[in-house]
Amino acid sequence: MPQLLLELFSEEIPARMQAQAARDLERMAREKLAAEGFIPEALKTFAGPRRLTLVAEGLPLAQPDRREERKGPRVGAPPQAVEGFLRSTGLSRDQLVERDGAYFASLEKPGRPTPDIAAEIVEQIVRGFPWPKSMTWGSGTLKWVRPLHRILCVFNREVVPVSIDGIDSGDVTEGHRFMGSAQPFRARDFDEYQDGLARHFVRLDPEERKSVIMDAARTLAFARNFELVEDEGLLEEVAGLAEWPVPVMGDMDPAFLDLPPEVIRTSMRVHQRYFAVRDPNTGFLVPHFITVANIEAQDGGKAIAAGNARVLSARLNDARFFWEEDKKIPLEDRLARLKGVTFHARLGSMAERVARIEALAEALAPYVRDDARTKAWAKVAAMLCKADLVSGMVGEFPELQGVMGAYYAEAQGYDPEVVDAIRSHYKPQGPNDDVPVQAVAATVALADKLDTLVSFFAIGEKPTGSRDPYALRRAAIGVIRILLQSRTRLPLKSFVSDDLLAFFADRLKVQLRQEGQRHDLVDAVFALGDDDIVRIVSRVGRLDEFLQTEDGANLLAGYKRAVNILKAEEKKAPLPTGEPAEMANAPPEEAGLINALGHAQVEIGKALEKEDYERAMREMSALRPAVDAFFEKVLVNSDDAAERDNRLRLLAKVRDAMGRVADFSQVTG
Repeated sequence: MPQLLLELFSEEIPARMQAQAARDLERMAREKLAAEGFIPEALKTFAGPRRLTLVAEGLPLAQPDRREERKGPRVGAPPQAVEGFLRSTGLSRDQLVERDGAYFASLEKPGRPTPDIAAEIVEQIVRGFPWPKSMTWGSGTLKWVRPLHRILCVFNREVVPVSIDGIDSGDVTEGHRFMGSAQPFRARDFDEYQDGLARHFVRLDPEERKSVIMDAARTLAFARNFELVEDEGLLEEVAGLAEWPVPVMGDMDPAFLDLPPEVIRTSMRVHQRYFAVRDPNTGFLVPHFITVANIEAQDGGKAIAAGNARVLSARLNDARFFWEEDKKIPLEDRLARLKGVTFHARLGSMAERVARIEALAEALAPYVRDDARTKAWAKVAAMLCKADLVSGMVGEFPELQGVMGAYYAEAQGYDPEVVDAIRSHYKPQGPNDDVPVQAVAATVALADKLDTLVSFFAIGEKPTGSRDPYALRRAAIGVIRILLQSRTRLPLKSFVSDDLLAFFADRLKVQLRQEGQRHDLVDAVFALGDDDIVRIVSRVGRLDEFLQTEDGANLLAGYKRAVNILKAEEKKAPLPTGEPAEMANAPPEEAGLINALGHAQVEIGKALEKEDYERAMREMSALRPAVDAFFEKVLVNSDDAAERDNRLRLLAKVRDAMGRVADFSQVTG
């Protein structure tokens, strides 16, 4: 079936916007095609430095005829409303159908040629594209990320006529800015287009560009017995900067290797987009780098490497100046300057934030490791953890906050636990980041994140479905991960508000769901009022295992049956209170459940007290035969009021006994 090919050719698109632009182009095209009744067999998009491309396979030559039913005003509505509906549909009164108290119109819509629809869709996409930042140019009104030069749009090898702000579509495009032919070339389908770009030194697919960069960079490093320091974020960026990427190895002055390696790598990465290189035997950096050029240089890249080396030397000279100057000022002497750094307009200065973190760290330390050393060093580390924010190096490289503070603390002779805590108190900063588990580091990291969460919740700056400007979700996940990996038994209610505790429950559900566990079980355990994350996760794990057994599934069904009966009876009158009794002439199954519950309540209580949740689940399993027999042989709603009340008390005891382990009403299934 025919193919639609679209290319939007412009000046350089920022690398950080390209991946999302490709996703937005695919989403918009798919939605708009579907709205017209088109479901392509395949749809793929590509983004690069100067172009966005879409190819949709398997579209029909024309839209099929469609029948649309449109709902109108209610029957009996004012005549003006009905007449307006008739005008909008082009029908007469006798052509309307009455159904469910309203008028309906059945409209026959003849299909249109696909090129006509494609032209409309392309214009809608271009004019409504959600760039984070856009611009206008010349005398036009079109907004695009950078000036848009060409629109290639062909369907079934024929040009789809589109004209947007003076830019007319065609079937030509152009290749590499420097290495490609000066003349545009023709492309009437995707194969011609992709092959033509390759001949004109453009690699269309960003995944291919990334693969070329990594293969060549690794080879350059290996040829000199070195190892590439891989960086996925940097790879993503440089793949968006070059249409024909060519890695080149350059040399730097070995004297710069006495700088902290993070400084060297950050200078390379942030300012120059270079990859670092290291010795695979020692793991130390070597005086070389790999840059990615956008051309195949005739000299093999020697001039490019030399020019980049000069720029890197200038950057590293600046870094050396900051390094040497910063070491002259003790961290504690920088604290006063934090009074002039605003953390948030409604939350005070960074000095005030440090005071809160220090107090929190002192309160948290006994839960992490209850000894005087941990408490003392946590207080010191918390006091110093933000001091590097007013250093020259962090002013130049904000990415190094915490890292540089640790180096300066180490140079001043602070205890290694303090150094480690300063370095890692921002961690974890993502799902793949390490978690600080050493006691002082874990304490300060918890204090830092809890202060962020408590502070922003206190001023009403809570995350919404689409916004989380202060990364509070990440902070909560960080707290959860630290507590779990350090096995810290923290009573969260002592430190957070009720709404923040509920936020932690939501984040824990997300975390456990990613690990393959059921999120409804988190609700079932949180409903008991527990606020110890370690205990909650342990209980959730055992509960999940229990419910996967036959006993667990059947007992859950029995619980829900009991609760449903109690709810129904509660609507009629207050439930009877007190303990169930063994009544004369009662069925043996009733007495059997009373006895089983008496034993189970004692044993479940002992197990929960010792946090032996596996045993608690076993004791609950032992209830299953008695519960099954009761429901099979005993009529709860007896004609005898005394019997009925006694049996309702018994069902309440079933609910309460199981409710000590979890709120099973929260469990789905």
